Amino acid sequence: MAGTNTATTTAAVMAEILELDAEVLGTYLSELTTWLGELSDREPVRIVDLGSGTGTGAIALARRFPRAEVSAVDVSPQMLHRLSVKASGPGLADRVRGVQADLDQGRPALPTSDLVWAAAVLHHLADPDRVLSHVFDALRPGGLVAITEMDFFPRFLPEDIEVGRPGLEARVHDAFKGAPDAGWTDHLVRAGFTPEAERPFVIDLPAPLPDATARYAQACLRKLRSHLDGQLPAEDLAALDAVTDDEGPHGVLRRDDLTVRTTRTTWVGRRP
Repeated sequence: MAGTNTATTTAAVMAEILELDAEVLGTYLSELTTWLGELSDREPVRIVDLGSGTGTGAIALARRFPRAEVSAVDVSPQMLHRLSVKASGPGLADRVRGVQADLDQGRPALPTSDLVWAAAVLHHLADPDRVLSHVFDALRPGGLVAITEMDFFPRFLPEDIEVGRPGLEARVHDAFKGAPDAGWTDHLVRAGFTPEAERPFVIDLPAPLPDATARYAQACLRKLRSHLDGQLPAEDLAALDAVTDDEGPHGVLRRDDLTVRTTRTTWVGRRP
């Protein structure tokens, strides 16, 4: 029972981050989906979103390509439920459908597609090359696969935060980051794709920002904090707790000087 509760809580935290990410970074999503439309040899009418989560990508793609049917594949029924609620509005309910499947287990039935979108999911898989080979089989000749990864978690805080720990956020990120990502071009080639493009999207949103930014910052920083016990001095952990506190005077929910700084890179491959 405890394990189930933990999994449910983790899913809820990730769902909140994904939905706030879509709300705060809507302009970036619009720019990315527009670019994919420019790379496509024709307007996509069948799209697959692998590891869709709550449907950030699926909804953005359905709105960008109004003739498209979008299959959103995710292992979590909670995520897919949130997606179905978001997709219940006019113009989307009959075009976005959830498909529950574990990408590490077997080959989910995918329609022959014009575009497959995989955002921040392939690095979680045990064998991403196997999944990319399956994607290759599911795409029509000339179809595209778009792989997006976050280069680093967003940064939000000014350097001179009022908790006596200048440079706190930089140290948090240094403690959290793993090995550098070599990219996905070689994986695409091994699966049979022709590399089409690689593009970094630099996101630098200055203050003042919409209210959702504070909740986004809090959720992201709390997610980082959950992995950092023993990785930072106690003073840094206490300062991080202070800036993520709901009621504290230094909490991000009370700040009007937050920014959003991050980079996301997209690799695009085409099936010959």
